[in-house]
Amino acid sequence: MSEMDGDPHDSSGETKSAMHTWRYRHHFTYKADQGKNIIVQCNLCLPRVNLLSTSKTSTSNLKKHLDRTHLGCEARPDVKRGRKKEEHNGEESRHCQLKKLKAEIISKCMTQAKIDELIFNFIVEDCQSFYVLEQPGFRKLISGLTEGLKSMDRVTLFTKVDQGFSRMREELMAKLGGIQYVCTTADIWTANNRSFFGMTCHWIDRHSLERKSAALGFARLQGRITHDTIAGRIHDIHVAYNIDSKVQTTVTDNGSPFVSAFKEFAVDVPESDDDIGFYENVGAVLEGEPEQDMLLFLPTVQRCASHTLEQIVTEDFWQAVSQGPMCQLHYSTMAKVYSLWSKCHHLQVGMDAAEEIGKMALVVPAVIRWNVEYCAVQKIVSLSERELTELCARLEVVRLQAEEMAFLKEYVTVFHPLAFALELFQAEQKCYLGLVIPTVLSLKNKLNEQKDSANYFGDVIGAIVVAIDVRFQELFASTEAKIATATTPQFRLWWMAASDREEMCALLATEASQMDPGNIPEANTSRNVSTIESEDDFFSYGSAKPTVQIQQRGVTEEIRKYIEGTGKSLECLQDFPRVKQLFLKYNTTLPSTAPVQRLFSQKGNLVTSQRNFLTDDYFERIQLLRYNSLVCAPLAE
Repeated sequence: MSEMDGDPHDSSGETKSAMHTWRYRHHFTYKADQGKNIIVQCNLCLPRVNLLSTSKTSTSNLKKHLDRTHLGCEARPDVKRGRKKEEHNGEESRHCQLKKLKAEIISKCMTQAKIDELIFNFIVEDCQSFYVLEQPGFRKLISGLTEGLKSMDRVTLFTKVDQGFSRMREELMAKLGGIQYVCTTADIWTANNRSFFGMTCHWIDRHSLERKSAALGFARLQGRITHDTIAGRIHDIHVAYNIDSKVQTTVTDNGSPFVSAFKEFAVDVPESDDDIGFYENVGAVLEGEPEQDMLLFLPTVQRCASHTLEQIVTEDFWQAVSQGPMCQLHYSTMAKVYSLWSKCHHLQVGMDAAEEIGKMALVVPAVIRWNVEYCAVQKIVSLSERELTELCARLEVVRLQAEEMAFLKEYVTVFHPLAFALELFQAEQKCYLGLVIPTVLSLKNKLNEQKDSANYFGDVIGAIVVAIDVRFQELFASTEAKIATATTPQFRLWWMAASDREEMCALLATEASQMDPGNIPEANTSRNVSTIESEDDFFSYGSAKPTVQIQQRGVTEEIRKYIEGTGKSLECLQDFPRVKQLFLKYNTTLPSTAPVQRLFSQKGNLVTSQRNFLTDDYFERIQLLRYNSLVCAPLAE
């Protein structure tokens, strides 16, 4: 406060003490006494006169005035009681300038449109429920972070979903319009008493040879699911995206609806467009439906290699074990293992005990996937005898005997190649149809190598090898699969018997000569070839180069040079343009339905009790927007 010496109204000792010892006293000037209160004038409000009333023993009103009006400025120790009014006005001006500058920066960086875009991406990319927009806490968060901007409402969000979906669909169709070969995967997923049909699309970039993927459908299936319903869904999606003539194969599992659908409706598309034939739906003809609804055809089907391997493990393996001498040992061992998993899954004390004793989280197979169960057994085997004994005692589970532990260790060792093969098939980016035959052949070799040394699984290994031959018989006889393998630089013809290589070379030359010359770029002869791949330890069937003598020029000369090469990287295909075209045509096909299963697994919070009555159409649009965000432009602009 200003000097008050000689003021006739300053007769109270307690008032003088309170005012002179207060650290804000230089901001105010004493004006009048009102009994218990005094009247002061704020020096920072000049030239405007602002009189304030405050208690003689408390200055809280004055502090509130400074906090609200003057940004809570405090007295500095070096400011003397005679501070000039111009200095106060300058300080106020600087605070106002900073406040205005801050507001200007925020207004330029965070507009309402930008906030709406970020919220839209948050909902779509993380599959958040639309219900979150109505939460008071979320609205306060957005308002507090953006200096008063508001969160969009659900009506605005639905509008943005419609606009984003239309833009994404147009961009995706434009991309697919320039692709020569594509592959689709299809599967059915059921949750919360609802069934959905999913489909993804895959192709290989002709320049970088990188795998590209997009989601085409995530539609609700209502009523009874039949083979003609599935066939209609597949055909409609292919036609909607104008890829029905480009699809090389559609990859499905071995379920009976898909098997029946392709058995009845799959046709081989002729080379000439004038000769294309269709299957007619006899039921539609009898019911008198329009002719355009009768035309329906599907591409060739590729059975999911991962699903086939899992069938071998779950069906053929269990059958071999149940009929062999190790049946009792197997059941007693797995019963104790399942008891451990059950305690760790349902009781928090069980999981805590596993983490405390084994210094790791025990894997618990919650779904019927053999590779997940295999990893869970691996975790148990990795425990020492002392740790496993202590864990069984803590969880009150019957302890595993020495023979049972030996049984589990051999189980992990013997079937490691099978688990490795499943991981290869489920890898989306580096997995091609040409990988299947070498993987299956190497898997048989690895199993046979352990057959003689196995103490428990000798007979089971023999049964699994026979099952592999039976279930993959159609693949081994497929010309398309053989060409796909031969045009994969990692394998070339090294996997074939020497007596079959000459015939395979002739087949490659014939196929290469039929490629459209306009789609074949010039060879790059200055490229360095990489020769190292991480799967070399797995694929072991000889390293001798095939010696093939081809006398013709042109195409056959290129095939000969390719076959005699040793490079394993896809980059070496840039030196062999016709072989590259064959690779694009036959290796576009994926060996498994893993991508469409990943589409199902990333449904997020939309399938919950808080899905806010989201319709099936918007559910599908959200899923497709999220999956295709990397293929198309940003979700919102």
